[in-house]
Amino acid sequence: MRFRILLCLVLGLAGAFSLAAGAEAAARKPNIILILSDDQGFDLGAFGKKEFITPNLDRMAAEGVRGTNFYTTASVCTPSRSGLITGRYPQRNGTYEMIRNDMVNYGHRYSKGEYAISPEMTLGLDVRERTFGDILRTAGYVSAVLGKWDMGQARRFLPLQRGFDYFVGHGNNGIDYYTHERYGAPSLFRGNEITTSDKGTYATDLFRREAVGFVRRNQDRPFFLYLPFNAPHAASNPEKDSNQVPESYLKKYYPGRDPKKADTKYAGMVSAMDEAIGELFATLRELKLDRNTLVLFFADNGRIGAQIDGQALRGGKSSGFEGGLRSPLIAWWPGVLPAGQTTHEFLTALEVLPTLAAVGGAALPQDVVFDGFDMLPVLQGKAKSARQEMFWDWPSAYEAARVGQFKWVAYTPRDKRGEVPAKEELFDLAADPGEKHDLSQAQPQRLAEVKARYARWRAAMDAAEPRGPFRNY
Repeated sequence: MRFRILLCLVLGLAGAFSLAAGAEAAARKPNIILILSDDQGFDLGAFGKKEFITPNLDRMAAEGVRGTNFYTTASVCTPSRSGLITGRYPQRNGTYEMIRNDMVNYGHRYSKGEYAISPEMTLGLDVRERTFGDILRTAGYVSAVLGKWDMGQARRFLPLQRGFDYFVGHGNNGIDYYTHERYGAPSLFRGNEITTSDKGTYATDLFRREAVGFVRRNQDRPFFLYLPFNAPHAASNPEKDSNQVPESYLKKYYPGRDPKKADTKYAGMVSAMDEAIGELFATLRELKLDRNTLVLFFADNGRIGAQIDGQALRGGKSSGFEGGLRSPLIAWWPGVLPAGQTTHEFLTALEVLPTLAAVGGAALPQDVVFDGFDMLPVLQGKAKSARQEMFWDWPSAYEAARVGQFKWVAYTPRDKRGEVPAKEELFDLAADPGEKHDLSQAQPQRLAEVKARYARWRAAMDAAEPRGPFRNY
């Protein structure tokens, strides 16, 4: 009898503990993973580019929501990321130009002393700006940046000072995939310090290892993983092949493609990143975290020759055309987001920070102007996008605006910049997503309306408090 009573007590306690554990797991805040690729555009099987071997991202799209009408805040790395990280137009946060040492364009090699006082070591995202790391920290998240930060390398600009708990990556535009140097300067950080301990490890594999380790270490608490791969961006080392990829990934494209060609190597770099993402998803499933984790994937900007679902997009990286600014979006959250759906709603990277804050239960600061909104209901198919317009201004190359279905681009050909007035064109994206038919002469009133909206936005940006390294104080 005593044994039976004792057994009942043990089983009852075990059941109570089990229910409590289940309730705790159900009540825990969702994990968040944001994956960013570099200079990729729509080069994915899930978006019609079947020549790319990307089974893991294709599965992510099949199990989640695919976005075809998603835009970044610039068509080049630094301002694209500053808008994403702050949820504010680059012109509002002040980091709307590239942070890079342009003398490398002319073959100059920076000495250690020169590099220490160069733009890449002295400029960065204004320290008054609040990042999505800052905001999610207020909601109790442990967070990491693993990969390309590109918001400055001086200590005050690095992730550990910007709301994040872990950082392994580089603060500049790009590195060599094996030496982790940028044009000869060691550039890989662990925390706040430069490290050479992983020299020789392929960068994509390094960030994969760190990402999986971060998830495993923090599986019992809500985490935010920002995983901005530097792939498939070209290596920043003029002495070596700019498209660096291990032979094992190139073999995926044998036979049928020349392994010596840059396009084949680029495809191998994409597949290496896809395999790394696959291991991350496998880890989520193994740890039973998959149904409590939101994962977002998109590219920071496009590349030349972009296509979406077989439709060629004009331009690429550095341009104000669709091929430079439009990006593939994949959103995955089993049980919360529908599987196998495609949304054509107008969305941008400015929506990401408010979405992450809403998912994580973090309050947005009331003293900061944010330029986006929570897009989760749109991804769920429960609401239409509130986005009606989007504006871009990269001083080196173009101005652009999308208002409704109409897109205006003003640009000067690169070889004529500074010599002739900018050329402007107007497109109806609903009928002409490839931007082939200029309507500026046929619809002057529409052109004037879109330009007026741009001028109003430009005035608002100019009136904002100067905040970044490129403002004229």
